[in-house]
Amino acid sequence: VLNPLAHIDQHIMDDSDLAGPILFFLLFGTFLLFSGKVHFGYIYGLALLGSCSLHTILSLMSPPSEPTTPSPSHQSSHLSSSLTFPRSASVLGYCLLPLVLTSMIGVLLPMDGMLGYVLTSMAVGWCTYSSSGMFCVVGRMRGMRGLVAYPLALFYVGFGIMGIFSSRGSKGLGGKVAGL
Repeated sequence: VLNPLAHIDQHIMDDSDLAGPILFFLLFGTFLLFSGKVHFGYIYGLALLGSCSLHTILSLMSPPSEPTTPSPSHQSSHLSSSLTFPRSASVLGYCLLPLVLTSMIGVLLPMDGMLGYVLTSMAVGWCTYSSSGMFCVVGRMRGMRGLVAYPLALFYVGFGIMGIFSSRGSKGLGGKVAGL
């Protein structure tokens, strides 16, 4: 059975831009700044390192685009040609939107309580679910969604932790340790 959304997802992935993801990372950092913490270096560092690492991992997981014959020229690497770095970075950035909204809520409410943990967990789940679906379609990785979702979840959890411990409340991890 063919997935009716596969054509739409493939069309979305053909138009990979980085303006939206950069805006989302900027908004995420700005909302954390309004919450009282400056994390722009951590945000852009995690985004760059995570994008490069995830692109490499997911490219190695995806099947080759055409069957290769064992020749010396094709033995150097196995990187998927359908999954390019701009596509990977675009998906990772656009799928960050639920965490951006969570960080916006963190400006007004403390996120280091049960409500924040639940909202952030739901946002991480949403980010992971949407990005893993797109990567599976573009990378032609059928039956591998759990394997694809695991490193993506780790990536988004990093941003979720920044959002939880940067919000108004007990002043982050330092306030929790000082309160003990």
